[in-house]
Amino acid sequence: MNAAHRARRLVAGSWSRREFLVFGWFPFFRSRHIHLAGARFRILRNGRSKRRYLLIHGNEETARIVLTRFMETQPGIAYRIETRTRNIQVNSLEIDPNRMFSRAGAEASLKSLNTNWAPQQVAAALRTLDHGREHLVRALLPPAGGLIIAVHNNSEEYSVADEVPISDATSLREPANPHAFFLCTERADFLILSRSPYNVVLQQEKPERDDGSLSRLAARRGARYVNLEVRLGNADRQLEMLRWANQNLP
Repeated sequence: MNAAHRARRLVAGSWSRREFLVFGWFPFFRSRHIHLAGARFRILRNGRSKRRYLLIHGNEETARIVLTRFMETQPGIAYRIETRTRNIQVNSLEIDPNRMFSRAGAEASLKSLNTNWAPQQVAAALRTLDHGREHLVRALLPPAGGLIIAVHNNSEEYSVADEVPISDATSLREPANPHAFFLCTERADFLILSRSPYNVVLQQEKPERDDGSLSRLAARRGARYVNLEVRLGNADRQLEMLRWANQNLP
């Protein structure tokens, strides 16, 4: 019996108990999307793995292309945001989706991007995020022993130099290319990545200021997290670094 036939039998209500037990968790039952407010993610699955991957900023098209291509051959689960803009909407207010993983970070982002909105509107947006945040976090963070790799693109305004002062350790193997670097939250991962030909920083300790980013949430919860930053448009370098990390990190 093929998948289409099983689906028709399910709709018709004609599955036997044995068929349901055997096929009840067949992949066509799995959700293809997950969302929090206006952040809607397409879920890309390939085989079985404790690896998780994330594209969280919709305007980072190089990272989108690289992650999509990578997932065609590598096992794991990827979450790829569907919007094409950097910020998303929550109750008609703008927010950076990588600042919504804590109430403090979300509030700072909402107030910064929506200066003309009333305090009660910001408060309502925060309640929306509070209600759905944990569901998204549970999906994104890897299981025990797993790893999440987030892919990002940057431009002139941001580089590894911005992270060095707030990092616990650094290895700058490529100082002439500050826009390409890894950021990780586990010292063991840092030691491996520091042997690569790439820049890497470690941010393991809890920061004084919670910026609401997924990296800071992962550090607080003891989850293995790696952020891969490469300049927008440099797809070959991003794919090269992603493959290096995937092949060398346990």
